Amino acid sequence: MVWDPDRYEAWFDTPEGQYALDREVQLLQDVLAGWPRRKHKLLEIGCGTGLFLDHLYQMGLDVTGIDNSPEMIMAARKRFGNRAELHLAHGEHMGFSDNEFDYALLWSVLEFSDEPEAMLAEAARVAEKGVLIGFLNKNSLYYSLNVRKSGSTLAKAHWFTWCEMQDLVHRATGFRPTLARSVLAGPMSTWKDTRACNLINARILPPALGAFVAARVDFTNMKPLTPLFAWKSEPEMG
Repeated sequence: MVWDPDRYEAWFDTPEGQYALDREVQLLQDVLAGWPRRKHKLLEIGCGTGLFLDHLYQMGLDVTGIDNSPEMIMAARKRFGNRAELHLAHGEHMGFSDNEFDYALLWSVLEFSDEPEAMLAEAARVAEKGVLIGFLNKNSLYYSLNVRKSGSTLAKAHWFTWCEMQDLVHRATGFRPTLARSVLAGPMSTWKDTRACNLINARILPPALGAFVAARVDFTNMKPLTPLFAWKSEPEMG
């Protein structure tokens, strides 16, 4: 799926897009609260224009981003300059070493991958301490009322239910999500900064309720549910 950087950024300049961005950043900060950040390395897979990578950098992480779109990487480099390493690469087949990073982030990217399980398994391979996943909830009011019959790019993506994502995480990593939360429980018509709308959309909710869900998967001090070789295997040498 081809994304135009200008159209991608333009969505977040709309009132609804800016509101959604603020809620997603709020959610990102909430689920990251349990992870040390100073001198810790994070890889964002599918970093796009670097919008969320920028927030992660401001949170104190040493950040690296990859994307399979040359246009997106170019836009991210304009945003970051020399503050981050940015690479043109496919998330399903990365050239990084095992455990090269402390954490990996997949934020609104698995929905657009032809091989989401392979991408998540690769994220687990290169991240020593954990993976953070942000995804669009198929059971949300936003999907049902605003997206499902729209014919838009979002409608063509593979939206996940919370149960489907838990199964995907288990298959790909051998672990279960440690923590999961969501935001934006209302339809898009309620994505506005009023007291009533904030009561619906700005609250941190259980994962099954909101349009956008974040799930944290911790590897440190946790026992995998499948053998370690299933997700920490040596990369193939080309």
